Amino acid sequence: MSICSDKWINRMATENEMISPFEATQVKQDNQQNRLISYGTSSYGYDVRCAEEFKIFTNINSATVDPKNFNPNSFVDFVGKECIIPPNSFALARTVEYFKIPRDVLVVCLGKSTYARCGIIVNVTPLEPEWEGHVTLEFSNTTPLPAKIYANEGVAQMLFFKSDEVCATSYADRQGKYMEQTGVTLPKA
Repeated sequence: MSICSDKWINRMATENEMISPFEATQVKQDNQQNRLISYGTSSYGYDVRCAEEFKIFTNINSATVDPKNFNPNSFVDFVGKECIIPPNSFALARTVEYFKIPRDVLVVCLGKSTYARCGIIVNVTPLEPEWEGHVTLEFSNTTPLPAKIYANEGVAQMLFFKSDEVCATSYADRQGKYMEQTGVTLPKA
């Protein structure tokens, strides 16, 4: 297994629609020259953006968080260019980009240092071979202060690992429950 370079990512994104929409370079400014948290292709990865739809964790209903019987009332829906996560709380979002992972590739996601240095942890489970969809992003605010997430800017880096051989059973073969997800997707039992 080897990590994939920017050249491989560019080729797979343009020829196989692996990432859509796709940015072949690292974007650090918008059209008005405003500084952005970077997104797009990097040396050995792809920095994804966060869309403008969020689900912010709330304890208004005093629900127990149960992954087998998740109560959607545990979140408040929010749409906007900036999302404020309450202190010591949590929010879900999704990537702007839609992914179609090849059968011989595994993708691992890591948070960007800009957010990590502010106590904001980005968690994403691996993107398995032949999985496709918008990636649901999990943001944890580990600080005692409100934390801001910027939509349409970089939030996490995807690292692509190509195997020497294709897997025997892919996510599509297993008919995984998060296949072809769009929007912010809550836990499914």
